[in-house]
Amino acid sequence: MEFLGNRGAHVELMGAEFVDFDPASETITMRFCAPASFITGRGGVQGGLVAGFLDEAMGWAHVQATGGTEAPLNLEIAMTLLKLIPAGPLMGKGRVIRRGRRAVFLEGELWSEDWKTLYARATSTAIPTPVPGKAA
Repeated sequence: MEFLGNRGAHVELMGAEFVDFDPASETITMRFCAPASFITGRGGVQGGLVAGFLDEAMGWAHVQATGGTEAPLNLEIAMTLLKLIPAGPLMGKGRVIRRGRRAVFLEGELWSEDWKTLYARATSTAIPTPVPGKAA
């Protein structure tokens, strides 16, 4: 499957790979591999960077769901860290819960590579915005 949108340098920095997108459920699957510089003295990924992984998964779900014409501009992100997150590899799921003209509601999860351990969850409320150079 072709993934749409601008894959900036931050995608490479996070070791992000696009795995799959299910248009029926507007759910994206991504793989992440945090570089050593993301790991704290406790041995896990720094919390703000975990939010970045979840933000990527949620955001790309919306981009894919709109055919690459829109990207979400976050108003609010709420995150719950359930367990210390290892360097990786990690699997991310992002999904569009509801998409309206003025607001988009998204959710994301960060899992172990074998899908047995849920490490973190997030929700986001965002404004749908046109991707520069694309018609909405």
